[in-house]
Amino acid sequence: MKPKATVILLALGLLALEVPRAMAQGTPASPADSTKAAPVTPAPAVAAPVTPAPAPVAASPSGPSRIYYGGQVTLSFGSTTRIGIFPLVGYKLTPKLSGGAKAGYEYVSYDNDLSSHNYGGSVFARVRVGRNLYAHAEYEAINYEIPGLEGSSREWVPFVLLGGGFTKALSARTSVYAEVLFDVLQDDNSPYKDWEPIVNFGVGVGF
Repeated sequence: MKPKATVILLALGLLALEVPRAMAQGTPASPADSTKAAPVTPAPAVAAPVTPAPAPVAASPSGPSRIYYGGQVTLSFGSTTRIGIFPLVGYKLTPKLSGGAKAGYEYVSYDNDLSSHNYGGSVFARVRVGRNLYAHAEYEAINYEIPGLEGSSREWVPFVLLGGGFTKALSARTSVYAEVLFDVLQDDNSPYKDWEPIVNFGVGVGF
């Protein structure tokens, strides 16, 4: 073989060996090998907006919670029988002290078989002396029908009533009460002689 041909064959053989090796070294890595997951940075927490609590609303000193109302049935037995109905309205000056007014009608029967129909009104004050007890003072004026031999006449009769009562709650604002009062004025025309007790029963809302 000629020397020139021999050199060419050796060059081709070396080239055949180097090309696969170069291709193996230059082949890019697969995506699975070259791609790495980037670290995930958590988003910063966002604080929820804080809504301030509404300021408490103070109760108005003249609000409806200071007003109470109701009515009572008046019963008195003895030498004079008295049955009356008196609606009332009151106002709480303080949690313990209140005042108010009432008006109404009553039927009175005397021990001499005479009777009369009367009407009038009063102003009163009450003081709480316990959870269920209260002291009561009242000025009352009643227009009495006074029977006579020649017919009846009418006259205003004053009373100063002192005593106390007991109240029992039926619900948050409704209660029943009973009170015992005495007429300390003892007017000449007063039907309550000898300190006869006056017993009242009633229902109150808000007292």
